Amino acid sequence: MKRLSLHISPCPNDTFAFDAIINGRIAHDFDLDVEYKDIEELNRGVIDGVADISKISYSVYPKIADRYLLLTSGSALGRGNGQLLVRRKGESGAIRRVITPGENTTAQALLLRYFANVECTPMLFSSIAQAVEGSEADAGVLIHEGRFVYQRHNLELVADLGALWEAETGLPLPLGAIAIRRDIANTIRKQFDALLSDSVRFAFQNPTVSRDFVKNHAQELDDSVIDQHISLFVNDYTVNLGPEGLKAVKMLVGDVETVEDVNF
Repeated sequence: MKRLSLHISPCPNDTFAFDAIINGRIAHDFDLDVEYKDIEELNRGVIDGVADISKISYSVYPKIADRYLLLTSGSALGRGNGQLLVRRKGESGAIRRVITPGENTTAQALLLRYFANVECTPMLFSSIAQAVEGSEADAGVLIHEGRFVYQRHNLELVADLGALWEAETGLPLPLGAIAIRRDIANTIRKQFDALLSDSVRFAFQNPTVSRDFVKNHAQELDDSVIDQHISLFVNDYTVNLGPEGLKAVKMLVGDVETVEDVNF
């Protein structure tokens, strides 16, 4: 039995992808200590080397590349799935102060790529829409479920950061990845990579099996929101990055190393 700590987000794309592993729907011999954390907490955790395996923002990878490799499975990457910059409906002044999901997130990295002169304030992702509605900043960057329900908070779209990325690069947008410690044996790293790929395939083949598990962790419980979230962030790139996915990742963060790049 291989005992490892696994840290992921409570968001539907992660719980959907990992359900078959965590809940024993497919056979494996890993003993996993699972914790669910906000994405910026996950990023800080890998910077501190806390978890054996962790969800991360792609933009944090250069800071941890000496200690972690990327799995080829488990990524949130695709087209039409970018973070949304929003403001209060009807506002027209200059945007100077923006709330983001964290300084190490891909959301903040993309914001500063296209809006270089703004001042960023980090906040828990699920609180951003309400904070912008309450005039705590000029605008906010929404991720996860928030991008589907921001109109409820009297907000309007300023820019789709993913659309700006796709227009610039022609590539899918890399959002999140799964990273694994380098000091774990490569045979184990590759076994877990293959297992996660199988878990995603199982989820696609049995899409309703995980629904209770997903809802137990989700911020938004409406089935239509959950379905939108999963369909947007879990796709063929989640099964395996593939050449195009890897090209997009390198465009965003520079050279990377995956478990497939390391020889036994």
